[in-house]
Amino acid sequence: MDIKDTARPLDGAGVSAFLRSLPATPLLLGLGEARHFVGELGELRNEIFRHLVEHEGYRSFAIESDCLMGLVVDDYIRTGAGTLDDVMGRGFSHGFGTSPANRELVRWMRAYNEEHDEKLRFFGFDGPLEYWAASPRQALTALYALLDGPLPGTVVTGETLDTLLGPDDRWENEAAAMDPSQSIGRSADAQRLRVIADDLVALLDTQAPRLSAEDRERAALYGRTAVGLLRYHHWMADASPARWTRLSALRDAMMAANLRAVAEHGPALVFASNLHLQRNKSCMPFGDQLLEWWSAGAITGTRLGDRYAFLASALGRIGDDTPPPDTVEGILSALPWDHSLIDARRLAEAITKHAPRVSHDFAYFPLDPAQLDMIDGVVFLTQVVRPG
Repeated sequence: MDIKDTARPLDGAGVSAFLRSLPATPLLLGLGEARHFVGELGELRNEIFRHLVEHEGYRSFAIESDCLMGLVVDDYIRTGAGTLDDVMGRGFSHGFGTSPANRELVRWMRAYNEEHDEKLRFFGFDGPLEYWAASPRQALTALYALLDGPLPGTVVTGETLDTLLGPDDRWENEAAAMDPSQSIGRSADAQRLRVIADDLVALLDTQAPRLSAEDRERAALYGRTAVGLLRYHHWMADASPARWTRLSALRDAMMAANLRAVAEHGPALVFASNLHLQRNKSCMPFGDQLLEWWSAGAITGTRLGDRYAFLASALGRIGDDTPPPDTVEGILSALPWDHSLIDARRLAEAITKHAPRVSHDFAYFPLDPAQLDMIDGVVFLTQVVRPG
């Protein structure tokens, strides 16, 4: 089989043809990043999203960024609250607010909403996490504020919450990422807050009828974020060898829970690392360990089935790093287009050698030729400048 028979130039018509080839219309279309901060991929993503909005009825965009910070961006896009500079500074985690492609996306989404009655939505779907984790204060106090008074029959008040939470810096101690003894995740205060968070989420269900649709959506986000953060902090205090595997799995489980909520507003384009969106287990070297966990995409695919689709991205030449010709990226580099869209399952049939690319860039995750049958399609960029 000629590789060209599995590929087409990546344009609007190609994206629509890809969607028609799927067994079902996806509620979530994942577009993976082989590496963060590749400007050309961000620009291509924007083109794909514009086409999906204008021709395929997509109304939501979700990105691997703090789900609570994402509310700032969503408010701006829907209502114009704030300024673009402010939103880019406060609305993204992981440094993604500095990306010119992200800035252009937010600007375009706001301009679109100014001219259309049916509004676009923006979602961050990562937890408030790096390798360490944020304080649960914002999520817990915001959830509490939406409910009707203190928990019945208890002495839990806003003041009690504030006392148990204490200073945020004791939660956000970056040293706790590598030293579990510096985590307060298993302290008496943290253990009590886990029970309170569970009670607040249960109370939310009993009060759902009195809340507006927007408040119910926000309260559900605050609830799952508070519970997820406290669970994450609990395992940050774990000193066993399984610690980082468990933390990685918990992060992707939080992502998957947020993606299920995004799917309720679908169809949506989801943009994140290939590792988070793929359907198979994720593997990552970490020090002297090899971490393996089920990705957010695998969890989401289990829930949504054919209503979840995944496009992995792959890069050919990256600066002066050229992929060997017997790797998937090397074979795809022979395609005649700068940007290509490839049917991954037909590509798997055409690949006779399984030679994975070895990258000296720790932030780049090459395609695994043995896992092509777990991908719906591949977005391939033949050449990019070296990422920052």
